[in-house]
Amino acid sequence: MKTLDEIRQDLRDIGYYYSRKETFDDGVIGHCSIAKKVSKYNKVASTAAPRLYDIYVSLHVKNTTQAALSRDLGYTPQYIQMLNKELLEYIQTELVS
Repeated sequence: MKTLDEIRQDLRDIGYYYSRKETFDDGVIGHCSIAKKVSKYNKVASTAAPRLYDIYVSLHVKNTTQAALSRDLGYTPQYIQMLNKELLEYIQTELVS
């Protein structure tokens, strides 16, 4: 089972992938291994509850900060942190099954 810290690192890698997607998808030196991880996490996120899906896309695909997302959605930063933690736990559970 992946630890929450390992999932956090994976999500940082996924965020980096999306921030440089053109470079990764260019395929200059071949297909990058991050694409497989991105696909796996996207599949898991697509089955999450709508709020968790929104958190995944906003924070880890669009690379929005938690503070900016809390302002955009009108939620407290603590609520965004709670939703992100819930997302991590959801991913952890789904990666096992």
